[in-house]
Amino acid sequence: MAEDTHDNELLVLPPSLRLLAARGMARSHRKGVVLIEEGSVGDNLYLVLAGTLRAYSSDARGREITYGVYGPGEYVGEMSLDGGPRSASVITESASRLVMVTRASLLTHISEHPEFAFELLTKVIRRARAATLSTKQLALNDVYGRLKNLVDQATGDGQHLALTHQGMAQRLGCSREMVSKLVKDLELGGYLRRVAAGEYQRLKTLPARW
Repeated sequence: MAEDTHDNELLVLPPSLRLLAARGMARSHRKGVVLIEEGSVGDNLYLVLAGTLRAYSSDARGREITYGVYGPGEYVGEMSLDGGPRSASVITESASRLVMVTRASLLTHISEHPEFAFELLTKVIRRARAATLSTKQLALNDVYGRLKNLVDQATGDGQHLALTHQGMAQRLGCSREMVSKLVKDLELGGYLRRVAAGEYQRLKTLPARW
């Protein structure tokens, strides 16, 4: 059910997005809700107040590749504001609270705050660049290389890698079975330690090749 947003809810958003969010409607979603389907036509923008969203594509066999994961203060859906089909699907990775803004409301906002158009353009360029890099890594790196990059990025500041094997497979564009084998080998080699379900600690730097 759509609800009015409260001012305190909008504090998680950058100042530039708060005025835009005030033009939309807030709604709570359970985990696993597909908000956007790849190939469909739509022009809504979703601002994240709480929870996590994942943008992905899948093939006929159900294999998925993840383009990005977005949390509070971020937004998704901007890539189809030109009226074209959606370039990726978006699903709620956890229970989430979102503000949906229509294309008409966004255009009104831009007409009143033209500086936001530059911010939106910058976001589109950054995400297009990230998608290009992701595609390049998929083409040039083997699965282990992609797994190493994922572990390095997630644990570079001492944090744990918080992903299930299925979640890793979705990020890496491979099967869960392949991820399970690699992670098991890394555990046996003393590189990773499972500290909880879907959570791993990096004990030492992973080798460049495996």
